[in-house]
Amino acid sequence: MKMNSTQAGAGAAPGELSRLSATQLLEGYRSGDFDPVDVIEDTIGALKAADAACNIMVSDLFDTARKGAEMSAKAYREGRARPMEGIPVSIKDLVFVAGAPAKGGAPSLADTVPSIDAHVVAKLKEAGAIPTCKTTTCESGYKLTADSPVSGITRNPWKTGRTSGGSSGGAAAGVAAGAGPIAIGTDGVGSIRVPSSFCGVFGLKPTFGLVSRAPGFFPPSWGSLAHTGPIARTVADAEFTLKIIAGYDMRDAASLDCWAPGSREIPDGLRVAVSPDFGYAAVDPAVRKAFASAVETLLGSRVDHSEATIALDADILEKVLKPIALTEQAASVGDRGDEAFTESDPDFRAVLEAGRRYSGLDYMTATHRRAKLRGQFVDLFKSADILLTPTVAVPAFAAGTLGVAEIDGRAVDEHLGWSPFTWPINLVGLPAATVPCGFTPDGLPIGLQIIAPWGREDSILDVAKALERLIPWAEKFPSLLVS
Repeated sequence: MKMNSTQAGAGAAPGELSRLSATQLLEGYRSGDFDPVDVIEDTIGALKAADAACNIMVSDLFDTARKGAEMSAKAYREGRARPMEGIPVSIKDLVFVAGAPAKGGAPSLADTVPSIDAHVVAKLKEAGAIPTCKTTTCESGYKLTADSPVSGITRNPWKTGRTSGGSSGGAAAGVAAGAGPIAIGTDGVGSIRVPSSFCGVFGLKPTFGLVSRAPGFFPPSWGSLAHTGPIARTVADAEFTLKIIAGYDMRDAASLDCWAPGSREIPDGLRVAVSPDFGYAAVDPAVRKAFASAVETLLGSRVDHSEATIALDADILEKVLKPIALTEQAASVGDRGDEAFTESDPDFRAVLEAGRRYSGLDYMTATHRRAKLRGQFVDLFKSADILLTPTVAVPAFAAGTLGVAEIDGRAVDEHLGWSPFTWPINLVGLPAATVPCGFTPDGLPIGLQIIAPWGREDSILDVAKALERLIPWAEKFPSLLVS
């Protein structure tokens, strides 16, 4: 069951077991090749190495993880193992783990220690999974990197001079570095998909409401936009995790009472629409090239396709997303008082100030335009089963920066303009995932986004598994280069 050093990729992490998928770990446990104690120790070593290079952890859960591993090993010996028994899982620091600090990147929450697990954590524990650490995020998940005054700068394991992306940056970087197979992230404007794309792993944002966000930082910073979902090295692991964490929770008003569908083989006649720019977005040439190549590879495997007819309004960021997202961000922390933000990033304070300036009329006008946007996707999916886009318009940029202000000679919003493919999908609540589809000439991962109709995670998983076979990524590990 173990991978040798050649298969694992030299230098990414100290161990081999921590690089195995959850599926491989379960097979190894059942066959007796190794046990959860071995795996947790190896994963702890890998997490420490990844943290030293990339700064991925806010707090560790190593003591309780070791105790959990002993209990899981006993469960296997006694023949009563649960579905995820002994599988290490990291948890983003916006998600509550009982008894563990929950700082959420915010200096004002430095002493917060919840006494209750978030719904997703409770479901994982009930299934036998073992939380290993809390991973880094920006303050209240407000931006698409994982840098914060609490934890500092989180870096990309492929090139540590570049950002991991965010706000689930520690989660994605840990999985990419081989420090465990699965992480839990959250996604309000792309916070699962952006870091997964930048770090070269699979990230899934489920249909809005399929996975509960409570209790915890709830309502979340992006109250009508935020989703919780898995980041994993393989599509099968993400699918497996989604089935565990999905489910109705009355504490979340958006929670759906439905089940998480599984995948199957791509059926004949699956209709795939393709949009390289949503009709308006600036896209880096390296991203365009990798995306086009991956689409050609997929479409060469007997899938029907067409260019998407969807074209989003160029002012959607300023007129729809910002009035909604920034107002919700400001409202979510409004009870803390201005003194709580004296140690916050200046950019975060600017977001709060902008959110406070929008009126109720601004918010509702944006909500009406949001409904029209939803209608565009409803119309699109009358003639398509899947929509493919790039995940992010640029590869990972310099660590410690907010974003980029220009793409291929065109000015963009430095906060959100370089990720024009992710946040529109939050506005309409669709399920979406990112899969690795190539690399830049200097070795940075590039992602392809798969979008499906509401509740059709199965279609996303179908296509993602096909791409996983056609463009394998699971055995590729970074060497933690400093550049």
